[in-house]
This record gives sequence, structure tokens and C-alpha cells, in this order.
Amino acid sequence: MTAPHGFSVSRYAPERGTWAKLAARDSVVRRLDWPILLSALALSFVGALLVWSATRGRTELNAGDPYAFLFRHSMNTGIGVALMIGTIWLGHRTLRGAVPILYGISILLILAVLTPLGATINGAHAWLVIGGLSLQPSEFVKITIILGMAMLLAAKVDAGDQVHPDHRTVAKALLLAALPMAIVMLMPDLGSVMVMAVIVLGVLLASGASNRWVLGLIGAGVVGAVLVTALGLLDEYQINRFAAFANPELDPAGVGYNTNQARIAIGSGGLYGAGLFNGHQTSGQFVPEQQTDFIFSVAGEELGFLGGGLIIVLLGVILWRACRIARETTELYGTVVAAGIIAWFAFQSFENIGMALGIMPVAGLPLPFVSYGGSSMFAVWVAIGLLQSIRVQRPMTA
Repeated sequence: MTAPHGFSVSRYAPERGTWAKLAARDSVVRRLDWPILLSALALSFVGALLVWSATRGRTELNAGDPYAFLFRHSMNTGIGVALMIGTIWLGHRTLRGAVPILYGISILLILAVLTPLGATINGAHAWLVIGGLSLQPSEFVKITIILGMAMLLAAKVDAGDQVHPDHRTVAKALLLAALPMAIVMLMPDLGSVMVMAVIVLGVLLASGASNRWVLGLIGAGVVGAVLVTALGLLDEYQINRFAAFANPELDPAGVGYNTNQARIAIGSGGLYGAGLFNGHQTSGQFVPEQQTDFIFSVAGEELGFLGGGLIIVLLGVILWRACRIARETTELYGTVVAAGIIAWFAFQSFENIGMALGIMPVAGLPLPFVSYGGSSMFAVWVAIGLLQSIRVQRPMTA
């Protein structure tokens, strides 16, 4: 059969069939949570511009190439998106079976940080540097803890043997999380441990475990914080950060310098900001680590209250949609995984923005999708892949 103008209908039929499959109601593309995906992409795009603004004049960092960090951030985002696609393709249920292997790899990586392979960056001995490439294993431990605890807590419930996880199962899940947290604390990487602790609480709450466990963990956390301080297990720079948070005027030219300069930058932005690349604090390089920990100060100064507010709204969209995914899935495993990611993103975002505003202590945590950093970018996009997998694999409603 020949169509008008000499084109063969059969030649183009497969293409129409492919598009029909993609547009079908049960296709992966249609079932993706697009608000989450578009919000994450928008945050990464805004982050690329902010990182570029913060680093284009830093010759000691970019080796004379003003586009160096823009290219790296964009490349990290591209790799992150590829990891998300791979995670969706594998599926969160497949990864459930691979948890023992992933857990073992995570433990080996964070133990390697304590060997000569480890490196200290910005006061934290939390990095592996191999062949010029740096990796922060604690970022991936967050994912391992979420998957591992979800596997244990949901096993008997999803099988129909229990309504809620019993005390023995909860104890096993807590031990699974405690080992990597203890190793990360030895680095010491207090910021990552804080995030992991919040993840554990979020996972327990979502699993339906007894409230006595949650209250007990909170109490244990308070006692642990007192003991860690009393026994001198924290490095001096970490103690000084908390002291500066408690009293911002304690050492404005020393330990309190970062926070004070970040607040000046954000306050000078006003409603609309000075405009991209026009921030005096940013171009003058007054705020250290502005491309990573204090990236929000660039947004506040150059994009103003509206630009900073947009970043918060986009993060809020991701959390809102993640809550819907957690609520609508029919298996406890998916609910617990989503809840762990929600707790992770919510706390880390609040801590990062809060320390730039001076309402939280400086903890060295990046802003998800926005801050420069490969390990963090890869981890958050894998988390997005897990959320998408939970949504894609849920049963279709009539």
C-alpha cells in the first residue's frame, strides 16, 4: 500500500506504534512523576548558574577557566540523570534483593576513608581520592541505610505475617544503620551523621514501629550528644561551629565569618536581587565555600527573595510529590523507602538554607541538586530514581 507522495505506510507504521506505546496510559513515561522530575531538573539548572557565578572569578579554583565549574556541575547532573534512569530500569524491588551487596560495598568504602586513601577536605576527613577523582562515600551510605532498613522492616509486613514490625525486627534495622553511622562519626563527618539520624527516625515512623522506639532514639540521641561533647570526640572546628551558632558575635572574623558574610549577602539581595553575576559579596569572594555549602547565599544576593523563594518552592514540590508516592504505594517497603528520602531531603535542605541564614549551625551539608559536588548530585538523583520506580511499579487503578 502506498500513501500520497510515494511514502510507504508500512515504513512509518512502527514509528507510530512506538509513539503509541509511549503515550499509553500504562507506559513508563506516562507513569513517571513529572513534577518531581521537572523540579529536580530546574533546581540543577539554577544550581549550575549559581555555581558558575560563584566560581568564574576564582582563579585559584578554576585554574583560569571561568567555565570549569559550570561544565563539571552540568556533567555531574547528566551523570546523575543517567543514574536515575538506571535505577528506574532496575527497579526498587530488584535493589531490595541486592541490599546485602550494596551494604557491604558501602561499609568497605567508608572504612577506606580511614586508611591512607582518605583525604581531608574543608576540615572533614570524609573523602576518597583516587587518581585525581574524589568521592564522598557517606552520601551513598544514606541510600544504603534507607534500602537496608526498609528491607528488614517491611519483609514480614509485606508478606502478610505481621501488621507492624516487631521489636526484634526494629532492633536489627537499627543495628544495620548504627554500624555505618559509627564509622562515619569516626571521620568525623557530623553533618552526614545528623542526616542519617533523621533518616532513621523517618523510616521508623513510616514503618509503623512502636513509638517507644522513636522516643527512645530521641532520648539516646540527646544523651549521645552530651557524651560526645564531654568526651571530646568532636574536632575543635566542629565545637567552634556550634559555639558560633549559639553566639554569632563570638568570633565574627574567625569561626563566625562564613555565616556572617552569608547573611550579609542574602540581606543585600532584597526582593529582586542584584542580578546574576552582579552580587558584590559573590564577586568579591567574601563568602568561603560559596559554590558548595553556602550556595544559597549566591541565590539570596543575586536572585533576591523571589529567587531564593523559588528554590524553596521547587524543593517543596519534590517533598510534596514524594509524600504522595509514599502514601499511594501498596507495599510497606515502598512507603518506607520514600519516607527515608523525604526525611533526608527535608532535613538537609533545611540545614543548608538554615546555616546560610544563621538559624542552624554550620554542618557542611550541600543543598540537594543546587550545590556543586559529584557525590551529592549522584546520590540525590539515585533517590529520585527510587521515588520514580515506586510510582511506576504501583498497581494501576481502574
